[in-house]
Amino acid sequence: MFKARTCPALLIAATASGQGKTTLVAALARWHHRQGRRVRVFKTGPDFLDPMILACAAATEVEPLDLWMVGAQHCQRKLYAAAQDADLILIEGAMGLFDGVPSSADLAQTLGIAVAGLIDARGMGQTFGALALGLARYRPALHWHGIIANRVASDRHAQMLRQGCLPELPLLALVPRLPAAASLPSRHLGLVQAAELADLTRRLDAAADALNDSALTQLPPSINIDPPLSIDPLPPLLAGRHIAVARDAAFSFLYPDNLRLLTELGARLSFFSPLVDHSVNADALYLPGGYPELHLSTLAANQALHHSIRAHATAGRPIYAECGGMLYLLESLTDHHGTTAALLGLLPGQATMQPRLVGLGMQSLDTQCGCLRGHSFHHSRLESPLTPTQYAQRQHGSHLGEAWYQQGAIRASYLHLYFYSAPKAAAALFLP
Repeated sequence: MFKARTCPALLIAATASGQGKTTLVAALARWHHRQGRRVRVFKTGPDFLDPMILACAAATEVEPLDLWMVGAQHCQRKLYAAAQDADLILIEGAMGLFDGVPSSADLAQTLGIAVAGLIDARGMGQTFGALALGLARYRPALHWHGIIANRVASDRHAQMLRQGCLPELPLLALVPRLPAAASLPSRHLGLVQAAELADLTRRLDAAADALNDSALTQLPPSINIDPPLSIDPLPPLLAGRHIAVARDAAFSFLYPDNLRLLTELGARLSFFSPLVDHSVNADALYLPGGYPELHLSTLAANQALHHSIRAHATAGRPIYAECGGMLYLLESLTDHHGTTAALLGLLPGQATMQPRLVGLGMQSLDTQCGCLRGHSFHHSRLESPLTPTQYAQRQHGSHLGEAWYQQGAIRASYLHLYFYSAPKAAAALFLP
């Protein structure tokens, strides 16, 4: 019999995006990791870049938690598994605490996890306390651990913030503004990838040091985590199949859960780099999203791999490509500087990077084997004569979602799919 587990757990949320949640959660994870604690970190909602930073801070894999995309039962299983050996569970919220349906607040309430509210205090004095109190009282069912003031300018600023706070809502930390050399840089899709920051450890240590002597570093309340409901074992739908996964600086937007599911379905995985490898040989290819536009000349110059992938497609072997992976399959891609390069040409059409976001939001894809859930987030616009075989459905609204293309054994879309949402449908992506 599985028994309930207990573990200190905290969800850190904010009033909006851009308040410094990722830096704060990474700093706290790093602080506890340096104390020798085993820290498990999760990210609310779909995200690839923040988890890279958080994984470095906690020295362990970071997974998504989302009531819609991941599902409440699978979220519970993840939390229970983490509590087997973790000394602390941290969850970074998404956007503002109450933003979205479901929201970070919904997740905290469903899982019974206490919330710490993060507020960017720049330009605020005693009014900080009113904002904090309103945030804490907006939904009485939430369990509040306290409030965090971020980007505090000085000792006098800190004093003003304290004056505005009421004693019933603990002020857990007054985090000073970090110098530019200690902050986490961004680009058009979000934070810069962890692997691109040679001094990331130093940045994380500097952020962790800013939490010294604050109440935030004390372990939060423990929660009881009931064992998940038993589920039927997955059928070995991919038994004996070799799937080669593109993974390098250009193609790095991968959920570890997706790779885990493919393995559970029986597949053997290997990895290759479209930037440096000259050939690939497998039963199926998985081309995930990433930043192909930042490596356009290198990708275009690797003609040997182009020939290998075209031979793979000609042989009728499956290719599943999402977002940046789909751009790699096109005839050409134009980057933000107006430079155009020819790519694989396996799908007719070309894409051009745009100055603003083109696609954003949660979407689902109905298939004969089940409904896959995922999200869209891209800055490119695609022009193709190819007729989509179907369109995804948006979680909210009646407009058509992303186009889904299928040509031979190639399946491609801007969607980033979460495979555990429909395992049989995920398996079908890699079958002829």
